[in-house]
Amino acid sequence: MNTLRPFLASSLALWASVVCAQYKVVGPDGTVTYTDRPPAEAKAQAVPISGIGGRVDAANLPAALRPVVGRYPVTLYTSPGCAPCDQGRSLLTQRGIPFAEKRVETDTDTAALAKLTGDRNLPVLTIGSQQLKGYQSNDWQGYLDAAGYPKTSALPASYRNPASTPLTTPAPAPKPVEQRRPEPAAPTAPPADPNAPKIRF
Repeated sequence: MNTLRPFLASSLALWASVVCAQYKVVGPDGTVTYTDRPPAEAKAQAVPISGIGGRVDAANLPAALRPVVGRYPVTLYTSPGCAPCDQGRSLLTQRGIPFAEKRVETDTDTAALAKLTGDRNLPVLTIGSQQLKGYQSNDWQGYLDAAGYPKTSALPASYRNPASTPLTTPAPAPKPVEQRRPEPAAPTAPPADPNAPKIRF
């Protein structure tokens, strides 16, 4: 474990420099800035930015957890029938880590995962911008420690993580094309009666 600590410390320092902004702040004059903190000015509007895999709503968490969840959100990428995925989910749940879960089920999901991680293997755990591929209990615990997550759960007993969602959103089904009915033909004048009297003016 002694050899792991310097590595984790250097990794944490690297994360701090590359963590994405969490808020898009629009000032009263329309200027836009990106930051990891909500604005101090009451008139400024802050819009949370959805990161890779989405985020847990920190507002529903104990105050002690909000800073670390805001800075290093955790997302777990899984697929049905994946035993290591189940082990990883159990570790996060037992430790009390708030996390979002993304399911990889379709070919589109798999392609999106490969583009995101450069790999198609599961599970994948992201802690902020850090990606951990495959389930390794010691590695996951060490990176969660380095990010500042408590070693034991600080969540209330009633807390539930968000329901898992597909990695990609299926495209909406195309609307059926309505068949246009042919417009009725304009009425035609009846043929002239050859026996009708001719009227002259």
